[in-house]
Amino acid sequence: MQIWVDADACPKVIKEILFRAAMRTKTLIILVANQFLPTPSSPFITKMQVSAGFDVADNHIVQAMQVGDLVITADIPLAAAVIEQGGLALNPRGELYTQENIKQRLSMRNFNDELRGLGMITGGPVKFSQRDIQAFANCLDKFLNSR
Repeated sequence: MQIWVDADACPKVIKEILFRAAMRTKTLIILVANQFLPTPSSPFITKMQVSAGFDVADNHIVQAMQVGDLVITADIPLAAAVIEQGGLALNPRGELYTQENIKQRLSMRNFNDELRGLGMITGGPVKFSQRDIQAFANCLDKFLNSR
């Protein structure tokens, strides 16, 4: 089992939690981004820089991941593709996407995207909080301890 990270938009504090978890549990973490990413030196932390472009990193993750791998992403269409391929997807806010909830999340994302296109929603996501960080760390620990 490996952990893939959609790293371009992943908050730094979440990456730091992942780095510590990788070294503590000896789990391979692969960060995929279209820009340079500073990472600590560890045999359990790998980074892959892909070319710039729409969904290039997402497509690489879906093609390279294996059944049972965990993907860290806030990108709901990527999470849906991961689940379809037999992987698991965890949001940086600590929400595990599942077969049971991904269709609803995808529908809500598409609906909100339409509202943004009409100018009815103008704000971005809620500010990342300490509660989000703790929820992510707890979910990741639960996942790593169950394997």
